[in-house]
Amino acid sequence: MSEHRYEVEVVWSGQTTDYRSYSRDHELLTAGRPPILATADPKFRGDESRWNPEQLLVASLSDCHMLWYLHLCASAGVVVTSYRDSAVGVMDDERFQTVTLRPHITITDPAKIDTAVGLHKEAHSKCFIANSVNFPVTHEPTVVAE
Repeated sequence: MSEHRYEVEVVWSGQTTDYRSYSRDHELLTAGRPPILATADPKFRGDESRWNPEQLLVASLSDCHMLWYLHLCASAGVVVTSYRDSAVGVMDDERFQTVTLRPHITITDPAKIDTAVGLHKEAHSKCFIANSVNFPVTHEPTVVAE
């Protein structure tokens, strides 16, 4: 089995002299890509205009699923012309309880809708991120033909 490495820098500066006043704003960096402006969840004194770790986890699950799904559709002869996911993660005070992916997919051939819906199960089983979390990731896909 091969090993894949993903290197990311998290960069913050400031002063933690008081819990209420220090900035939670920071940057996520990796070579050759624009920075991601990040912060804490607004409930924990973060800036609403920046991404927080919880959103990034939900986005990673959604993105991984989409990339596998598109791969499987291309291999199965299902032509996808549009994919949009409205993913929702639910946490309690300590951990994620669930993430629900709600992709809305448009394909070219109405005869392949059942195949397109069925490929979500396989995409889920192949998604590295979904296979790495300890909470349920569910799918509520909608597939329509142009």
